[in-house]
Amino acid sequence: MNTTTADHDMEGRSALSKLWSNREARSVILQILTMAALIGFFAFILTNAVANLAAVGKTFSYDFLSTPASYDINQSLIDYTSRDTHFRAGVVGLLNTLLVAICGIILATVLGFILGVLRLSPNFLLNRISYCFIEFTRNVPVLLHILLIHGILVHSLPHPRVASTDYNIADLFFLSNRGVFAPKPIMEPLFWATIIAFVVGIAFTVWFRRYAKGVQDATGKIYPVFWISAAAIIAFPALVYIVTGAPINWDVPEFQRFNFKGGMVLLPEFMALWLALSLYTAAFIGEIVRAGIMSVSHGQWEAAGALGIKRGRILNLVIIPQALRVIIPPLTSQYLNLTKNSSLAIAIGYMDVVATIGGISLMQTGKEMETMILVIAIYLVISLMISAFMNWYNKRIKLVER
Repeated sequence: MNTTTADHDMEGRSALSKLWSNREARSVILQILTMAALIGFFAFILTNAVANLAAVGKTFSYDFLSTPASYDINQSLIDYTSRDTHFRAGVVGLLNTLLVAICGIILATVLGFILGVLRLSPNFLLNRISYCFIEFTRNVPVLLHILLIHGILVHSLPHPRVASTDYNIADLFFLSNRGVFAPKPIMEPLFWATIIAFVVGIAFTVWFRRYAKGVQDATGKIYPVFWISAAAIIAFPALVYIVTGAPINWDVPEFQRFNFKGGMVLLPEFMALWLALSLYTAAFIGEIVRAGIMSVSHGQWEAAGALGIKRGRILNLVIIPQALRVIIPPLTSQYLNLTKNSSLAIAIGYMDVVATIGGISLMQTGKEMETMILVIAIYLVISLMISAFMNWYNKRIKLVER
């Protein structure tokens, strides 16, 4: 019996030894052990936190999300009142965060590419101006940019009473220290036809660009892609809009006593945050674009120039497509930084997700852990979505090697 048991033990050790010696099996085992350790660690942290909360008379729950928020929000993309729940207040804050992040990414990308190209311009004045702007902007903390631009907007723009007469465009757009007031569109039911036409135009443009490229590669024939795309995206929806009887009305802002009523408004807080984040991030993107362009061999410029192509077209058709493989990875990091830097909005009173759920809701309910977990999870999901999209785009445009 003892001999048989010893033989089984030896066989078991031998099997484990062989399993551990296998590289793939060892990798799987280590991953399982690592995940088990991480799950155990977070379970311990969570259990300990719940026990500590119970010791001071608190419970871990998200029941507060269904209770009235009882505070106002200065900017809301959806209907909101102080009688709405903390959950809806959090949704309003999330939409405000997404609004400033998306607008900031678009503006920062455009300005960044312009600055990157100007940094390599043979024009000495443009080159030096862009260089000074980039160096100044990059070396000043972004919070100071936000406070500076907000202070300029609030203190240099006129009072609404003055703006109603002196700072307006055709009595439709008004520029004041309480924001930029503009007519608000009120869509009628038939306006959906225009929206559908616009979507169809975009879909047609995507298909036609691929079709035109295929025809050009096969036969050399070049279609006027830009003009046909412009007709599909702009002219076609405009025609549908006219045919359906212009189904949209405008709510024009009017000055009443102390401020404008009606229309829509871009608050100084939003404009300050948007401009500051965009300018700050554009300075970094400019250097990324400059490095990407310089990574392309100078022989590409010479070869394209020998064919008689103008410098602007060379940059657009030859250099930038090759430079994107260098530009995209660090560009992703700048998009993530801009999104996370938007949490500084609370410094000037812009009601984003940090100011709503992570600020006022936290103080009113005393749910520190629950609200912070929500805020962290929101930023994590947004960052992962940006990373996933940029990684997909990076794989799509990368050079195919033989």
